[in-house]
Amino acid sequence: MTEYELLKLIQEGENIHVEFKKSTNEITKDVYDTVCSFSNREGGTIVLGIKDNGDILGIAPNAVDHLKKDFVTTINNGEKINPPLYLQPEEYSIEGKIILVIQVPVASQVCRHRGRIFDRNHEADIDITNNSDMVYQLYARKSGSYFVNKVTRFQLNDLRSDLLDRARVMTTSRNRNHPWKTMSDEELLRSAGLILRDEERQIEGITIAAILLFGKDSTIMSVLPQHKTDAIFRVENLDRYDDRDVMITNLLETYDRLMAFGQKHLSDPFVLDGIQSVSARDQILREIFSNSLAHRDYSSGYAAKFVIEKDRMYTENANRSHGHGTLQLSSFEPFAKNPPISKVFREIGLADELGSGMRNTFKYTKLYSGGTPEFIEGDIFRTVIPLAPIAVEKVGPPDKHQDRTQDRTQDRTQDRTQDRTYDAILAFCIEPHSKVEILEYCGYKSSKKFTQNYLRPLLNEGKLKMTLPDKPRSRHQKYITVKNTE
Repeated sequence: MTEYELLKLIQEGENIHVEFKKSTNEITKDVYDTVCSFSNREGGTIVLGIKDNGDILGIAPNAVDHLKKDFVTTINNGEKINPPLYLQPEEYSIEGKIILVIQVPVASQVCRHRGRIFDRNHEADIDITNNSDMVYQLYARKSGSYFVNKVTRFQLNDLRSDLLDRARVMTTSRNRNHPWKTMSDEELLRSAGLILRDEERQIEGITIAAILLFGKDSTIMSVLPQHKTDAIFRVENLDRYDDRDVMITNLLETYDRLMAFGQKHLSDPFVLDGIQSVSARDQILREIFSNSLAHRDYSSGYAAKFVIEKDRMYTENANRSHGHGTLQLSSFEPFAKNPPISKVFREIGLADELGSGMRNTFKYTKLYSGGTPEFIEGDIFRTVIPLAPIAVEKVGPPDKHQDRTQDRTQDRTQDRTQDRTYDAILAFCIEPHSKVEILEYCGYKSSKKFTQNYLRPLLNEGKLKMTLPDKPRSRHQKYITVKNTE
């Protein structure tokens, strides 16, 4: 590293890959926490002799050799850093002051400092030792194999033959001579890498990827009870949602339902790609859905989401990250997270070559809304597509009869929703609860509207009462159901 590069690094400040430590006379314990977190995450640079805000303090000249020796001794001590690391601080002189720079590469094994596991999150070193889910994800990132390649003891009859037939039809519609056309179900699965042998357990069988793609719902739930995709339309009712579809099924039908949900709620304006008319909306949906389904981390319990809001739509899914922050089209390097699922998606036409989805999303978002999409890499991968106002607006001439019918339907729906909420509050408040607890239980965010629409009517009707009626605004106020004495 040159002096110019080091100054630039200091000027840019701390981030997920850079940490400053004062350590002017001795190395503090938190330096080794950072070594551990960098090793577990993506690697990074530690600079000793720098304050958190970037001010250069320098290391006491008579302490330089002592700091180097202590650092090297500690990281080679298996009782303190496990597995031991082999790092060497480099000495630099900046503005006449001595600083030490430690380059920490990402390791293939999980690193512990005094038995504790640390992970890097933005500018912080997080102790995740007692967070079993985060520790599991860390080990999964370090693993050389893919979670979806895990061999199960399920058999071919636990898969749906109609989905395998559908895959054949989809491949032959693109290539009349596709080899899957004449293969048996077992041959098709073997050719796609969905039947493997586990040498450690000495068994051969269908993989988790095969079950996700072609499994019966009961089979999927047996293997991955956390598997779920949630589609939400939230434009008018911001407290909850206007429409929702929860998908707990195979990836092919999940893709179909996501497409139908997006097409139902998003307009499809006339768009020209050169001289050819295209559906920019459908192209965007195809890319973001295939990306979310093919590249998510299925070992995680994080529920995948597709959300449409007034000015944007976005997807979120668990991710085995290979970087952090917003991806740039010019420097993006694609990485297959679940190769067997990606392969099937390419064969049946739901995806193209690796990396094309990001380019196509940029292209069609410009045509659809004039905006720029965002791809944000992390433990949760997010794709954000900006929307023009027309995208979620209802268009066309007014239909008075339809409007009246819709109004009556909406009134009945609101009445049923209101009655259910009343019943939920009264059942919940058999024991006294605060307003915050009731809000959280009922899934509402707006305290003012909730009080006006639900709490106040129940109080006025005498079905609910305050535990501190003389102090209605007390922060200790709770609400309890009035028992019917009839």
